[in-house]
Parts: sequence; C-alpha cells; structure tokens
Amino acid sequence: MTLYLAVIIILSYLALIKCIFFRHRRTLVKSLKRALNAPSSRETNGENIRALVVTAHPDDECMFFAPTIIRLIELNATVNLLCLSEGNYYNQGAQRKKELLNSCAVLGIPASRIIIINHKKLPDDPKAEWSVSLVSSEILKHIRAHSINMVLTFDGSGVSGHANHIAIYNAVRYRKDFKDFYCTLLSLVTVGLLRKYISFLDVPLSWFLPSCVCCIIGSKPYKQAKAAMLCHRTQLLWFRYLYITFSRYMFINTFQTIAQGPKNLKIY
Repeated sequence: MTLYLAVIIILSYLALIKCIFFRHRRTLVKSLKRALNAPSSRETNGENIRALVVTAHPDDECMFFAPTIIRLIELNATVNLLCLSEGNYYNQGAQRKKELLNSCAVLGIPASRIIIINHKKLPDDPKAEWSVSLVSSEILKHIRAHSINMVLTFDGSGVSGHANHIAIYNAVRYRKDFKDFYCTLLSLVTVGLLRKYISFLDVPLSWFLPSCVCCIIGSKPYKQAKAAMLCHRTQLLWFRYLYITFSRYMFINTFQTIAQGPKNLKIY
C-alpha cells in the first residue's frame, strides 16, 4: 500500500511538471510584459525586448543563465551579453574567451552582441573587491549603446556566493540612473543547496513560489544548454559534470526585480 501511494505521488508530481511545461510559454510572455510595463493588449512574442545579460566570467552564461537566454531568443528578443572579465584566474584568459564565443554561438547569441571586458581593476578573483562605480559605468555604457530595456544579472548572494557575482548586483542596485533609461533590472534568485541540486524536480517549487519572471526549459533546450557548457573545456573538472546533470539552473531561472539601494551609500 505504501509503495502504491509513493508511485501515485511520483506520477502526480511528474504530471504536474508536464502541465507546467505546457503552460510556461504563454505565462512567460505575460510576465515579461509585466516586468517591462508593456501594454497587455499589445501582441508580442518578445521582439520588443532588448536584453543585456551581465556576467562575471566565461561559463556564467550557460551555468546560470542558459534557460533565460534560450527562452528569450525563442521569443525573438534581442539578447546581448556583457562579461566583465576574461576568466584569467589560472592564466587561461585567451582560451576562455574563445570558449565563451563558442558557448554563445550554441545558445544563439552572435559574436556581434558579445562584449568581454579585460580591465586590470576587474580581475577574475574571488578575493578581489570590484569597484561598484567601474562596474556600473561599464553596464550603463552598454545600456546606452544598445538601447537596452532589460538587464539580467546575479542577486545579492550571487548563486554560488562568488564575490565577483555579488559585485555586479551591488553595482546595478546602487546606481540610480539605470532607471532613467526605463530599463527593467532583474536579479537571478539564489536558492538553497537542496533545491539547487534537484534538477528539474524543482520546477513546481519555482513555478508556485513568487517571482517576477520564471524561465523553464525542457529536454531539447537542456541539451542545447549542456552543449554550451561543454564548450568550456578548461572548466570541465569532474564536479562540473555533476553540476550539468543535477543543477536546477540548467533547467530553471527565476528572477526578482532589483530594488534601488539607499541614497547615502558610498560608491567606490
């Protein structure tokens, strides 16, 4: 009897996941419209979205943001990527830059929409304190250049707790004039360790818990995300394969709106 109930529960849970995948596309379009404050009556698949995904290192784009990038491109949005370092922590910057370009090609971002920063004050180093002012200036420069209306980056926990990830969030949060460009600012939600590594089984939780935007991909786009990750050959240590298999960020991204920070913050 207990086994029978367990099977019923598992099948019901999988059926729920299937139902969520079926409804996801329409819901995603509506949530993107709300995030951009676009008129609900306007018919669009996403072609009015000009997104800038801001990352710290090569491989961030597929490790953490692949579901979002894939879904936005499917909706005919214009997706740009700003990577704030070459990932030169182990003196592999040149190789990692090539890997990033290959990964983005798999995800669907052309080289003309990829910006990779190589600045001595923005080293790939978890112990380095990136300048909030410098990072925000770089982001603002590309918002202006490409008429960006949606910025997507890390939240205050940086998903993995990496200091460079968190620096980007701080730069976006505390720079007031981003709002002057009518640009929606979204941060990728960091989840707890258990949810982080239950793969697609986290779909119902991500779907029903409050979020501004929720991006979910199925098996075929997952293979695309996996192929993008495999482009980063210098990073493919044994635990990366576990990450590719079990991380919910390979299937699901949830975002919250970035609120403005305090006015009296010292910007360095």
